[in-house]
Amino acid sequence: NTDDPLRGREGSMNSNANIAQTSSIAASIASNAARLSEALNNHMRNSFQPDSRKALRKFHPAEVSELTGISMSNLRTRHQEGDFPDVETDSRGRRLYTAQEIDQIRHVMAKTGRNGETYLPGRRENDALQLISIVNFKGGSSKTTSAIHLAQRYALRGYRVLAIDMDPQASLTTMFGYRPEIEFAESGTVYDALKYEDPVPLSQVIRKTYFHNLDLAPAGLLLSEYETETAYALQHKIDPPFTQRLAIALDEVEADYDLVIIDCPPQLGFTTMTALLASTGLLITVVPSMLDVASMAQFLEMAGETVQTLEEAAGPIDWNFLKFLIARYEPTDVPQSQMAGFLRSILLDQVLTTPMLKSTAISDAGMTQQTIYELDPSQVVKKTLTRILESVNGVADEFEKTIQQAWGRETD
Repeated sequence: NTDDPLRGREGSMNSNANIAQTSSIAASIASNAARLSEALNNHMRNSFQPDSRKALRKFHPAEVSELTGISMSNLRTRHQEGDFPDVETDSRGRRLYTAQEIDQIRHVMAKTGRNGETYLPGRRENDALQLISIVNFKGGSSKTTSAIHLAQRYALRGYRVLAIDMDPQASLTTMFGYRPEIEFAESGTVYDALKYEDPVPLSQVIRKTYFHNLDLAPAGLLLSEYETETAYALQHKIDPPFTQRLAIALDEVEADYDLVIIDCPPQLGFTTMTALLASTGLLITVVPSMLDVASMAQFLEMAGETVQTLEEAAGPIDWNFLKFLIARYEPTDVPQSQMAGFLRSILLDQVLTTPMLKSTAISDAGMTQQTIYELDPSQVVKKTLTRILESVNGVADEFEKTIQQAWGRETD
């Protein structure tokens, strides 16, 4: 009987209880978010004292020699002859170099050294800007880890690098010491340059970082709005289309950089496609497990169909290269080794020879938003650090040859 006042009262009470429960859950989520945010803020402040911003450590002579190709003996001789700038020394009299001082030394060698141009590996006259998207359909495939290590390695090697965070989760931005949910909650991200209503010049959102030669176009949660806005823009034929928006935004700063490293979100939406269509080359990370390889196959199939559709509408898309990086690799894991071999048998030389090893050094460094290049060597077990440096440097150096070849240069 719908007119039963008791039943009506019970229904009202149940409804009120449901509302109260929902409200309680929402309050609990909000409370947890606030507590977690405060804890993260305290963690960041403790990690980056005294100024609460990250700063890059100084480098030892052996590291400078490895980065520049200058022998240790020549490094000492050039200092003694006054060719190189004076640098700080530690308590044992050993020289310590900032990234800026390494760059100064590189430019001195470019002018005075034999085969001087090899010390400046970046763009030369008529070289095109290289835009590299790092992609995968699946989260946890080391996209961000690969992106930030490659960006930092190339900055230390003398390239002018722009890192673009195209993932609304903004992990790459966080690795540079920012709190995107606080600092970029309303503006200041790459979304501001891509949005369809009143976009700003990309130069207005690019941030100088604590890494010499490395700038950042940050991301934040607002970037997720780009997906829905693009769907609306396609329906109403708003120009320029998503296929051109990042490329057009980059035109303004194109002359300032040699390389652009783009960290894409782990799905094939408009944001990822915007990055892919602006790129000159792709690096696809893959963990050598059956699930990850199956996910990558699905990504490639969907990407191929999407690109084909776009090519039919707008003309050919011409990437200089497509490479695969085996990531989070454990050489002693037999199934992983078998899967890595399987990938190489199918994809041949598109797979980089050097894998990115899984390492506690990378995960431990990530606890304080650091990379292995930022770690003080004295704080890490030497064998562990040497092992992962050989892997990451090997990946970066092998991929660097692909970049140089895109500029038409011969490599060893």
